[in-house]
Amino acid sequence: MEVDGRDFLNSPPVKTVRFGGTVVETLAKHKRGDSGDYELLKHQLADPDIKDAQIINWLQEFRSCVTQLTKDHEQLIYTILRLPWVGRSQAVVEEYMAFLSNLVSAQTVYLCACLKMVVSHFTPKRVTICEGGVDISDSDDEDENLPRNFNQCHQALQLITKYVPSTSRFLMPILTENFPFVQKSSTTLECYVHNLLRVTMYIPAIRRDVLEVIIGKMLKLDVSAARSDIEEAEENAVLNQRTEEGLFDMDEDMSADHPSRAAAMAHPVADRLDTLMAVLMAYIKDVCHVDGSLHVERTKDLYRDLLSVFDKLILPTHASCHVQYTLFYLCSFRVALAEAFLDHLWKILQSPSQPAVLRQAAAGYLGSFLARAKFIPVLTVRACLDLLLSWIHCYIDSQDSGDRQAFCDISLHGAFYTACQAAFYTLIFRHRAMLQGNMKKGLEYLQGLNLERVVMCQLNPLKVCLPSVTNMFAAITRTYQVVFCYTIIERNNRHVLPVVRRSAGGDSVTTNTNPLDSFFPFDPYLLKRSVQLIEPLYQVWEELADTELLPSKTGQQGSREDEDDFLCGETPQTEGIVGMTPSSYDSSLHSPSCVGSPPLTFQRPL
Repeated sequence: MEVDGRDFLNSPPVKTVRFGGTVVETLAKHKRGDSGDYELLKHQLADPDIKDAQIINWLQEFRSCVTQLTKDHEQLIYTILRLPWVGRSQAVVEEYMAFLSNLVSAQTVYLCACLKMVVSHFTPKRVTICEGGVDISDSDDEDENLPRNFNQCHQALQLITKYVPSTSRFLMPILTENFPFVQKSSTTLECYVHNLLRVTMYIPAIRRDVLEVIIGKMLKLDVSAARSDIEEAEENAVLNQRTEEGLFDMDEDMSADHPSRAAAMAHPVADRLDTLMAVLMAYIKDVCHVDGSLHVERTKDLYRDLLSVFDKLILPTHASCHVQYTLFYLCSFRVALAEAFLDHLWKILQSPSQPAVLRQAAAGYLGSFLARAKFIPVLTVRACLDLLLSWIHCYIDSQDSGDRQAFCDISLHGAFYTACQAAFYTLIFRHRAMLQGNMKKGLEYLQGLNLERVVMCQLNPLKVCLPSVTNMFAAITRTYQVVFCYTIIERNNRHVLPVVRRSAGGDSVTTNTNPLDSFFPFDPYLLKRSVQLIEPLYQVWEELADTELLPSKTGQQGSREDEDDFLCGETPQTEGIVGMTPSSYDSSLHSPSCVGSPPLTFQRPL
């Protein structure tokens, strides 16, 4: 191994004995059938204690005869590619890069092997302690030279790309194949994702594919860490910390000395996801800003790539909690981006050619984004509400004009119900902003939406929407005398309306109290480290004033229990729940909690 402070080029190494002839002579003998020196050459190259001077001499000889290193010498090349060149002296690194350049230029058959070798250095090496033939540790090596080693890997990859322009076509499958298992340590995942994103800076052609691979892995982590599990782990960690603080006063000093420990998530999967979210959002910021100023064209290009990944992976994934915040963060850079995202969601929602689950998911994203994004101006919120309500009224017109009476059919009218819920949810969060400044004009606008017709139509959206949203919407609209919903809510509670669900076996009737199994994609962000970027942009729920907390009518106690479950992070346990965007997992999985959604303190029986 290399010893610090020792000059290997100007002082004799410990091992200076070299067996066999030159590389050219050895290759010639091997061609004639004499493989003795050839095997000896491979053995010397595989020596774990090989010195810098020896590596340089070997590489110089190989460069002089690189045209002879055809496919017949595959095993010899693989031995050379396993040489420990990363982290060695600058002379070794430069000589090795020169060899790689010559090899891929003269023998492109080894391109993939060279790429795999470079990519294998994108994660820290493992330290394994073996005692009695048993591995007792495989922790990450906390090498302070990692940044330098990664720089050398990227220099090598850039050189290969320079000499073989088609490198990107062969590189992407290798990057995907070598992605660490998602249960690996945060350090391993962080290093690999960081290096993948760095590759996109000098090979931009593969950026969309790289983002797709990274976000796909992050989604696996996201759906594995349910919101309720993260909250429970954090609560338990706080309780344990308080207990320990009572026993050990030195804990405060330890946490002060190690701020990263205090910021770590108690839930191990959430901690890995938090690390990757911080890396990805830092990348988004760096790509979009040049010298502290927003670069419009680069931002647009990145938005297109992320939107493509959103359509392919994020939107169809049921109940992801955090990964979608990458687009939330990017859209905060400029209002035009937020409006473009809203327009994209709107087109999916209103398109009959889109699958029903995607239309419903788009409505959920639309309402949640309008409600939670501070950076969206009120004018944009109003414009979106105008579109939503106009489409809702047209939908009601089409049902009223039909020969058959409209029923509460989730499979048939799912897009309508999620659109109604998106409008209600947006009004709950943004009604104050719309009424500020000029109360009279604000009320005229709300009355002009004709919400009364929506809540009183035969499709009965108040029956299908989440009870927490329904009741908060009813309280707010009653306060401002926009629409009175309690009569309908009472009727719904007294007479549980049948919910018709269609299947291959025929229609079935259930009494599901939460048929949409809705979730709001931009519910409060729970990851501790990366939340620092989201917090300033996020609209938290503000308690209603006393004048707005109007009690509901009697007869709502049954729904109150469901609402409490919903607010506490549990979906009411009912049969036949329709997933908003069913995933490859159990389609009956319930939605995560909506922490921070409107509390129901107004639900007091008269």
